[in-house]
Amino acid sequence: MLEEVERWLTRRSWSVSDRPLERVLAAKRGTTVSVVLPALNEEATVGDIVSVIRRELMTDAVPLVDELVVIDSGSTDRTAEVAAAAGARVVARDDILPRIPAVPGKGEVLWRSLMVTSGDVVCFVDADLRDFSADFVTGIVGPLLTDPDVEFVKAMYDRPFGDTPGQGGRVTELVARPLLNLHWPRLAGFVQPLGGEYAARRSLLERLPFPVGYGVELGLLVDALHTVGLDALAQVDVGVRKHRHQDGRALGRMAAAIYRTAQLRLSRGHLVRPWLTQFERGPEGFEPRTYAVDTEERPPMAEITEYAHRRVA
Repeated sequence: MLEEVERWLTRRSWSVSDRPLERVLAAKRGTTVSVVLPALNEEATVGDIVSVIRRELMTDAVPLVDELVVIDSGSTDRTAEVAAAAGARVVARDDILPRIPAVPGKGEVLWRSLMVTSGDVVCFVDADLRDFSADFVTGIVGPLLTDPDVEFVKAMYDRPFGDTPGQGGRVTELVARPLLNLHWPRLAGFVQPLGGEYAARRSLLERLPFPVGYGVELGLLVDALHTVGLDALAQVDVGVRKHRHQDGRALGRMAAAIYRTAQLRLSRGHLVRPWLTQFERGPEGFEPRTYAVDTEERPPMAEITEYAHRRVA
């Protein structure tokens, strides 16, 4: 590990307990905080997450979160209804920036969320978390409120797989961590580079391009490094993250998108063939299934006319 990264780990890696809630609230002053949950068919978990945030972080006694928004990216279940009943403002992905046709993907939802939120600090939380704790929000928002030099904070945690303890997800360990160590070694200190819980200053997010799909976390991390430098990035240990695990084929598609995101940032030129073929056993034996790999990225939100007009208004 680079000496610079070793120093960074001692200066920019914390535990949620390092910043008691009282200290975080005292440092908030006039800074506003938006929490965004991107959601697709998460009726089983989104309501509990919203309820915890409203009950513990959006009260007169603890006014940490100013805005809680669920962006529904086309759910066919009761995600929107459950989220609204729990107290979130629910916005449909396709109703945001209708001039630009939406494409499927998590990054697309996160990018559009900047148009319908107003917080100085934007905190992203995945909507499939189980046994959710408010520490996920206070932990990653805290450094942004208490340290003006910090711009981007990722949560780190244990990720058990069934009954097996562990730190990183399968795609993290097999794809993202090797890519970062080999090509962006200054980011080798991040425990959960692909984690979906992170917070950043709006002034940074609006300057970054957003890969539309699974590559969004790696893309934002790499681009944040190049935009504000390693010392402006941080991570906070928030404990244990429990969520729904995807099957191997879904993880393969995720890995391909992440590799494509990295390849684009390495070359900014020729892309490898943006398709991934996987195999499933059918009546006639193994049958190929070919999927497109996300190749589109959204430009920095600061370049979008509607966003600029909204800021002026």
